[in-house]
Amino acid sequence: MSSEQNPVAPETVDPRPRRLTYAALLAALEGLALVAGGVWMLVEGLTGEPDDRQSAVTGGVTLVVLALLPLLAARGLLGQRSWSRGPAVITQIMALPVAYNLLQADSIAIPAGIALAVVAIAALVLLVNGETTRALGIRGPGNAEK
Repeated sequence: MSSEQNPVAPETVDPRPRRLTYAALLAALEGLALVAGGVWMLVEGLTGEPDDRQSAVTGGVTLVVLALLPLLAARGLLGQRSWSRGPAVITQIMALPVAYNLLQADSIAIPAGIALAVVAIAALVLLVNGETTRALGIRGPGNAEK
């Protein structure tokens, strides 16, 4: 039995546009940052001296679970799955208010807010780009197949 059950001719597979790859990488970066933040909160909540241990653990678990959205979206974008653009866009829209709140802080959080805003806006631009939507097979209004 061959290792290739369903061979696909190279000319039938569209190459993934760079913009789509970059959008996937930005979504994955956000997901990994959420995992890192969640693990850090969990470790601090369990081993440190937090003001409220239960809140620290809950926050850490929440961040790790929230990381699944951009990580799954990144995987789908790399696989050129049309469903993946929705979760990726939602992630970026959720990141913008977080970035704004970080920018309002009077601390070291300001650079983090700037970085998050830049990543979220860049990812949104990449996700709504025409090349990206065509690669994902997303058709606009009035372009549906009949």
